[in-house]
Amino acid sequence: MDIELSVVVPLLNEDESIRELAEKVHKALSEKKCHYELIFVDDGSTDQSWQEIKKVNEKKEHVVGIRLQRNYGKSSALQAGFEKATGDYIATMDADLQDDPNELPLMLQKLKEENLHLVSGWKKERHDPISKTIPSRFFNKVTSLVTGIKLNDFNCGLKVYRADVIENIYLYGELHRYIPFLAKLEGFDRIGEKVVKHHPRKYGETKFGISRFMHGFLDLLTLLFVNRYLQRPMHFFGTLGFLFLILGGAINAYLSIDKIFFGEPIGDRPLLLLGVMLMVLGVQIFSIGFLGELIQKRNEKQEKPNIRETV
Repeated sequence: MDIELSVVVPLLNEDESIRELAEKVHKALSEKKCHYELIFVDDGSTDQSWQEIKKVNEKKEHVVGIRLQRNYGKSSALQAGFEKATGDYIATMDADLQDDPNELPLMLQKLKEENLHLVSGWKKERHDPISKTIPSRFFNKVTSLVTGIKLNDFNCGLKVYRADVIENIYLYGELHRYIPFLAKLEGFDRIGEKVVKHHPRKYGETKFGISRFMHGFLDLLTLLFVNRYLQRPMHFFGTLGFLFLILGGAINAYLSIDKIFFGEPIGDRPLLLLGVMLMVLGVQIFSIGFLGELIQKRNEKQEKPNIRETV
């Protein structure tokens, strides 16, 4: 029987919640007669998480377990789950029981009825400490402004996608927060949002600290830069190098006029050092852009564009 929905759940040391989560997902989706598979991805847990996954797998054949060799991070765990998924639609959720599985059929229905590429959850009422909620709000505001995607909660793990969206993106680092942006870059720009229930954490403690937001912002900057200049590096490095050359040249020209026509000594003036330094930097940065263009032209022959449809 064809799988309609693949539910991917990355986890790290969540042995107490695995069986309960599997039961809740089964109840939520079986009541809607949705044929699904539940994919647990153990991201290097040091507790009994893998043993719990195997126990659930023995009782429920639609449960799949993937165990990573070590802790790679949430993005890599999700990517491993995506590559294993076989459903027409892909859902993601966290394993800590804070995401409500009853939202899955509702989000899937919204995606179908509104012909969206993906639906992202919005934890409008969060049951998290203030140390998480305030930085998260700031992060979401900045990310929405920078990416141009009007979402209130990029961090929400509860999302539903069409399978072709997942097939055309690749996750690493902290990019799991930016899947909507990655999808938009690939032309999947019909993005919806649904308010979802958020429960207090029942077992254990959160695995994420404040450093995740800094890492997330750095990944966002990388993503924006790569998207804009990957295929035309000379536009960035060439422009910056040219500006440095112009500024350094202007400073040196001024000093040369001062020396030649007015006899002013320039050897001990800091401005001379600045002018020479700017020109050297300009040449170096311009050269980086030129080398980048050469590399890009070589790689263009190996790239394959994503085909939307054929007739």
